[in-house]
Amino acid sequence: MNEELLNREDDFEGDIIHDECGVFGAYDFDGHDVSSTIYYGLFALQHRGQESAGIAVGDTNGPKGVKCYKDMGLVNEVFNSENLSKLNGDIGVGHVRYSTAGSSVRENAQPLVINYVKGTLGMAHNGNLLNAVELREELSYTGAIFQTTIDSEVIAYLIARERLYAPTVELSVRNAMRRIKGAYSLVVMSPKKLIGARDPFGFKPLCIGKRDNTYFLSSETCALDTVGAEFVRDVEPGEVVTITPEGIFSDKSLCQEKHARCIFEYIYFARPDSKIDGMGVYESRIIAGKILAQTHPVEADLVVGVPESGNPAALGYSIESGIPYGNAFIKNNYVGRTFIKPKQGERESSVKVKLNVLKEAVAGKRVVMIDDSIVRGTTSARIVNLLKAAGAKEVHVRISSPAFLHPCYFGTDIPSEDQLIASGHSVEEICKMIGADSLGYLDVTRLSEMIGGKTDICDACFTGNYPIEPPKIDIRGEMG
Repeated sequence: MNEELLNREDDFEGDIIHDECGVFGAYDFDGHDVSSTIYYGLFALQHRGQESAGIAVGDTNGPKGVKCYKDMGLVNEVFNSENLSKLNGDIGVGHVRYSTAGSSVRENAQPLVINYVKGTLGMAHNGNLLNAVELREELSYTGAIFQTTIDSEVIAYLIARERLYAPTVELSVRNAMRRIKGAYSLVVMSPKKLIGARDPFGFKPLCIGKRDNTYFLSSETCALDTVGAEFVRDVEPGEVVTITPEGIFSDKSLCQEKHARCIFEYIYFARPDSKIDGMGVYESRIIAGKILAQTHPVEADLVVGVPESGNPAALGYSIESGIPYGNAFIKNNYVGRTFIKPKQGERESSVKVKLNVLKEAVAGKRVVMIDDSIVRGTTSARIVNLLKAAGAKEVHVRISSPAFLHPCYFGTDIPSEDQLIASGHSVEEICKMIGADSLGYLDVTRLSEMIGGKTDICDACFTGNYPIEPPKIDIRGEMG
């Protein structure tokens, strides 16, 4: 066991991959308030961002203008019956956010609300732009005054400026999309339209739902289930959809053949009860576990998953290998975004605060431990140590993703290469460092099997094959 990894002060969250955001929109054609429905939709998307939450609403039959409330914290920390009751309106957008380091401040919370000569826009964005710095500088030189440090505000300004010349809001969204480069799913609210847009590569998910006379846009289908809506369809990569009482209108002029859906949505980000682009997330994780059992078999007595995303993959490994599946971990679901970090001298591990091992389940057994990824290695080392301290005879680690070798520029906080343990160490070295008896990663050549053989995925964090040329300098954190 590598003592340096065990003793490092990284907290549990610091060694976990995060997505940037979740977006949700609603338009009730019967004129009922949508704020409480958006609240529940965001609650279902909480896993996509835990630092801030916000809702903006408008009344299509009342006075123009947008009411917005947002703050730092989880959805149920930010909102209560009092502030929700003040958000009256039949059209609205919501957002949950996770940010990169240094930009976790209230000013950067979304949705963004822009008041301009043509009216008011509310916008929520999931993703990351590659050319945000250049666009921000260009807009600043033409008089734009920015209130945040996030790239989402660049998109909002571009849409507002395009609207000065475009005959409709949806055309201004499309024209803005021609100028931005990177990953984005957008939900935009104008006074009488709800608009959804997805970048031409389809990095980030976005789907349409319907409940009675209310239409929804959501990052994931699980939020549609939560609010009792039926899934209508996914927004296609490059598509702009406009929802009005007259129907759903589609503009596919920016659609292209080459797609690059983020494979990590299936590995970790998305909730297991979601479907993304026709593929169930739970099923994809089962498949990943089966592949691991085929490529990295081992004699063992028990297969366990590291909660939560490791559990379906562990079940898949068990099904394929015939080794019994069981629970080895009890997860504390009441530790919120942060907790008081123990002082160095106290030695309580932040992993122990969130996970505890069932000693009677693992004592004396050869255990296969399935997790979704290894980033810096600190968390893996501590979990292996917990299992062995609980009496596990052997711990064989299997990872339901390939090894992280490269940073992500498309809205996922995969660190720079010098912080990725696999970038500077072999599998054998990592195995020794985390204290495992063996270690196996998902074969990168078999990633497409997770989503039914589709090859239109982004696997750049594993391969370095970026679908868009990455920036010359590391822009991550500049506008996050």
